Amino acid sequence: MEASGAGTSDGKSVSDAGTGGGGSGPRVCVIGAGSCGITAMRSLQDKGIDFVCFEKGSWIGGNWKYDNDNGQSAAYKSLHINTSRQMMEYKAYPMPEDLPDYPDHFQIAKYFEDYVDHFGLRDSIRFQTEIESVVPAEGGGWDVAWNNREGESGTDHFSDVIVCSGHHWDKRWPEPAFPGSDTFEGEQMHAHDYRTPDIFEGKRVLVLGIGNSAVDIAVESSRHADATFLSMRRGAWIVPKYLGGTPTDRAISGPVTRLPMKLQSLGMWLSLKLAVGNPTDYGLPKPDHMPLHAHPTVSQEILGRLGGGDIKVRPNIERLEGDSVVFTDGTREKIDLIVYCTGYKITFPFLAPEVFSAENNKVDLYQRVVPPNSPGLYFIGLIQPLGAIMPLAEIQCDWVADLIDGEAALPGRLEMNREIAANHAKMGRRFINSKRHTVEVDFEPYVRTMTKERKLSRERASGSQVKVG
Repeated sequence: MEASGAGTSDGKSVSDAGTGGGGSGPRVCVIGAGSCGITAMRSLQDKGIDFVCFEKGSWIGGNWKYDNDNGQSAAYKSLHINTSRQMMEYKAYPMPEDLPDYPDHFQIAKYFEDYVDHFGLRDSIRFQTEIESVVPAEGGGWDVAWNNREGESGTDHFSDVIVCSGHHWDKRWPEPAFPGSDTFEGEQMHAHDYRTPDIFEGKRVLVLGIGNSAVDIAVESSRHADATFLSMRRGAWIVPKYLGGTPTDRAISGPVTRLPMKLQSLGMWLSLKLAVGNPTDYGLPKPDHMPLHAHPTVSQEILGRLGGGDIKVRPNIERLEGDSVVFTDGTREKIDLIVYCTGYKITFPFLAPEVFSAENNKVDLYQRVVPPNSPGLYFIGLIQPLGAIMPLAEIQCDWVADLIDGEAALPGRLEMNREIAANHAKMGRRFINSKRHTVEVDFEPYVRTMTKERKLSRERASGSQVKVG
């Protein structure tokens, strides 16, 4: 693929904050210095490509930086990763072996800081700088408008833009809102804003959801609140962090991922049956799907708290009425605080809908990275793997760096759109239908897909290069 072309910059010069590549080669804008942005910078630096990273906050780490002043972190104080460090680490910079299997977010944030310093990336980041708009420029490339906390603003021109701003920050509330939510006498909050369990003291708490944040928050509430209720629309398989003494994600990785999904799912069902029994044994509703057909809910504690009666299960909310919540089975509970663990919208406020849209969390990206109709624009980490995003983002970034450098080429738009449609259909059959699963991927199959794509892209470039502009 030919670079979109870089021109002059308005406002602050790109070269003032870039890597100093200079010349007429590509200049790349990286949006966000979280887990995806830092590996994007490393990939570009390895190729000698000039870049600058814009970070809204004051810190490295994005969602993993506790109380990040960019307003986008959902990390609560007790948060630990729910994929093992061996499955989360970057290949280019493994985690220290003295870290536990499941580090906390403070350790993960330090790992990201160490990564940036190890590769010498910090001086290429403009902190406290927000992107206002990314607009296709006449003649190719992108005009990127920004402003910072010092009152400065400007527009820089780039050949390419790599979006690494994440998709766990724009809160999704119940749609439509539950009847009575506007007159409910108790408190209502989104899980994104939860930090410490002192807010539960002396209260009757309802947690809505059955994902990872929901079970973590319910467990914490059960140790502090007067009463804790866990409400959900559908059942889920609760996956312990260990199977047979091995972190679960490692236990189910490797050659087994090449088996037909029916066999993988059956094997997981049997493993869970032997390890913890059925969800219904703990009062949870029966899942309407087999294991591995939805994003896993990983917890080592929730089943024990359910079994001990510390958390009481309720079905979905029907309505809110005064100081009470009425559930779909007709039961009613007086509730002081509702925590909505209802996920996130995929949002890019700096992009016009005609440039890229994620309506209903549906994204049309070739190999989950490239929008066919916007040459020079790339999205990193816009996936939800059965595993960790970081090593997959690393693979995506190495491929994108190949494309920007001209060492690799994309297929034509028609072929890219065919792949996108086929992938949507495949994932629609693979996972249950929900907005949470629109960007779901299987970890190791995606690694294999991207490894193959990187090879094919290089072959395209060495043969007849295909332009997408």
